[in-house]
Amino acid sequence: MKCTKNDKIVFWGAFIALITTSMAFIIRAILINSGVWPEQFGLDKVQSGVLFGAGIWPFAISIILFSLVIDRVGYKFAMFFSFACYATFGALALIAYSSVNGQVTDLAMAQAKAWNYLYWGSVILGLGNGTVEAFINPVVATLFKDEKSKWLNMLHAGWPGGLVLGGILAIGLAGIVAEDWRILVALMFLPALIYLIMLARVEFPVNERVAAGSSYREMLAQLGTAGAFIAFYLIFAQLGSVFDWATPVTWGLIAVSVISYALYSRSFGNPLLLILVIIMMPLATTELGTDGWISALMEKPMHAAGWDPTWVLVYTSAIMMVLRFNAGPVIQKFGPLGLLAMCSGLAILGLYLLSFASAVVFIFVAATVYGVAKTYFWPTMLGVVAEQTPKGGALTLNAIAGIGMLTVGILGGPFIGYLQESSVTSGIKQELPAVYETVTQESDYLLGHYTALNQVALGAQPEAVQEQVVEIQERETQGALAKMAMFPAFMLVCYIGLILFFKSKGGYRPKVLGGAHAD
Repeated sequence: MKCTKNDKIVFWGAFIALITTSMAFIIRAILINSGVWPEQFGLDKVQSGVLFGAGIWPFAISIILFSLVIDRVGYKFAMFFSFACYATFGALALIAYSSVNGQVTDLAMAQAKAWNYLYWGSVILGLGNGTVEAFINPVVATLFKDEKSKWLNMLHAGWPGGLVLGGILAIGLAGIVAEDWRILVALMFLPALIYLIMLARVEFPVNERVAAGSSYREMLAQLGTAGAFIAFYLIFAQLGSVFDWATPVTWGLIAVSVISYALYSRSFGNPLLLILVIIMMPLATTELGTDGWISALMEKPMHAAGWDPTWVLVYTSAIMMVLRFNAGPVIQKFGPLGLLAMCSGLAILGLYLLSFASAVVFIFVAATVYGVAKTYFWPTMLGVVAEQTPKGGALTLNAIAGIGMLTVGILGGPFIGYLQESSVTSGIKQELPAVYETVTQESDYLLGHYTALNQVALGAQPEAVQEQVVEIQERETQGALAKMAMFPAFMLVCYIGLILFFKSKGGYRPKVLGGAHAD
């Protein structure tokens, strides 16, 4: 396929834009988790968690909502909007720094003001990150519509690339950052400026759907009422949780949005896309939901060996970057669905090995297996969606990504927590039945009731009992990784089913809209 100079600039500009989003993500995470921001701004664990989440939920929501209008406002507008969000975050972060440094008469009041600047700056940053995803995915899928899975994998090598770059900078500049963290925020702007300069004067392609004459209603019909219900439920459930809306308000907004969508689209949805949406939920949980737990698992042995735990993230991200850049031959050999099925099997193995790994070397081996497995999940799923639902345009391609991210925060992450908590309490019940009732309590979450460890009650127990419970907790928390293999196991069954379905139809072939002109 002929690739013009303009196409190459657009692709690499989109690639660097994705590097910017991942650098923004990892830099904020490091500043929060390392204690730099909590110490300077007086944040407790809850406030730190809220601040971290403020950069995540707008990311997912803006991917979906911006996709509804991006063909109307244009890719270039979305690009400029994303840069404006980065600039706004940078300005608010600098104001927050100034609020608590220099001549401060009331530190508590200054920290409270700084918190507001950081929080809303993070929300705006998340909107910018989501907008980047909203325009780069359909742009690359349109430019390379004959090899969507390959080029979307190459594009998404930018995410781990940004993690590698941000992680190395954070490690190398740790001493400077401890004194003045503004250096990391400033460095984040280098790739942002580069993609702004690269994309400001290029000619963006007309989306494949638009070029083929497929209507806006047809795009909405691909996601349909069923897909819209999933998307709007997750969006308003997240917003309701953040802003503490009453339950009737949340469900009222869901109902109005879904009914309006249904009346206009007049479609239940593309059945294949709905299946892919369902698969995306455990896929996102497997890839994103387990990452935090695996990092926590590695932190203790890495510290014991005298290593910064961030090197684990750098290592696994480097693997993903290299493999995604070279995804073409792998996809050609196994096909998108075959590759996803193979990765699901590797993920099962990797999670099982991680569930009992203890030595640093063995943890790295297990993490390598898991890292290779998750490498192709996200971009290849986007590729399948783009190849099988081209009439869905930017909406279906980005809606499935947004649904995946929101699922992790609302359903997947809490369910992983449930698996770990139930493993710990089950271990205590079996090994320490005499204190089980005393050190546990009943609790509930979105998916139901569960038994949790009561830390206050545990603190009142003799030291010997506390040590036994902590040992059980560490062992069972790690062992729960094996239970998480249920997610890729479900995906494996689904992918095998899809492979057999396409085989009955003559094999997997991407759909191309008849009216779309050549690039």
